[in-house]
Amino acid sequence: MAFFKNAKQPLGIILYKTRLSTYSRHGYSTWVTKEASHARSKDAEASKTAYLYWISRRFNSKAASSAEQMGLIKQLRERTSAPIKDVKATLVGCNWDIEAAQNELRKRGKVLAMKKSSRTATEGLLALAQNEGKAAVIELNCETDFVARNEIFEYLALALAKQALLVENSSQQVPGVFSFGPESLEDLNINLDHPKISGETTIQNAVTEVAAMMGENIKLRRSFVMSASSHRVVSAYLHRCPQPGLGRIAGILSLEVEDEISQVDALQKVGSELAMHIVAAKPLFLTKEFVTSDVLINEREILKSQAESTGKSQMAIEKMVEGRLRKYFEEVVFMEQKYFLNDSLSIKTILDNLTKEVGSPVKIGNFFRMEVGEGIQR
Repeated sequence: MAFFKNAKQPLGIILYKTRLSTYSRHGYSTWVTKEASHARSKDAEASKTAYLYWISRRFNSKAASSAEQMGLIKQLRERTSAPIKDVKATLVGCNWDIEAAQNELRKRGKVLAMKKSSRTATEGLLALAQNEGKAAVIELNCETDFVARNEIFEYLALALAKQALLVENSSQQVPGVFSFGPESLEDLNINLDHPKISGETTIQNAVTEVAAMMGENIKLRRSFVMSASSHRVVSAYLHRCPQPGLGRIAGILSLEVEDEISQVDALQKVGSELAMHIVAAKPLFLTKEFVTSDVLINEREILKSQAESTGKSQMAIEKMVEGRLRKYFEEVVFMEQKYFLNDSLSIKTILDNLTKEVGSPVKIGNFFRMEVGEGIQR
């Protein structure tokens, strides 16, 4: 019972009483005069105050030290995005030196990132950067859509697109679409300005560092640049975009005007609508003339085999094949398609109307469509 009674008292009081009982067991006399008793009580009160002050200082210093350590853990976690368990263990190993711990985490992360580089990465984002005469799209892959939604991953994707826009190629003197593999960009320097990843480094090192932070395989897969002359306008559309400049599907095209461009707004408006159509309708060729002979022969054989299974005459089979081939062209040839938002309008009609509006013939120069993860075996 005495134990439970004492448990309700402050630790300092318990220790103080323990010391007094120890003194009494050593034979200190309680037969004193009134004056001596009063003096002893004053000394005891002073001793009690001093002892409690010492206890308070001791526990407070420990609490302050613990609070400081928690602050360092929080700071390092914010800097590196590493798991809290790894952050604390690294700080302990580095004797709570936050700079040394940060360097150690980065070293470990890069080693782990290299080990994970062989894992399949089919998720990610497309990032778009544009100026007046050019548009660049890059694909940055990761393993899960969770990482694809991370702000650091999004920041890196946008920074890589801006860097791709600055790449100059001798072939870009002729307007068109040009592709760049990751090997063309990895050694270029990039200047990053994000709270968790900043400073000047190479693109390859930046990708590796973010991979270390995220704990997944992250890779720059491909990039495309479309350039335009003074008589062209480049338009783009990104589908499923978490923020401007990012998305999972991209449609880009250039509109060519025969004379000097005068109504840029009208061209950009129609260009954006057609870029959206590219994403939705998935055209493969600009005109029928661009359909390769191999594709045409293969499709014709498939359609003929389907028609022959009906048991009709040879003349009827030929008509069926030609009719279905026209339908195939409407599905895969841009200039033969119906506008996806209004199937009473064809792409040709939209361009004819635009030609009348700007007062000069308008045609589609180039286009392409790309989607995250396409062509990667899952």
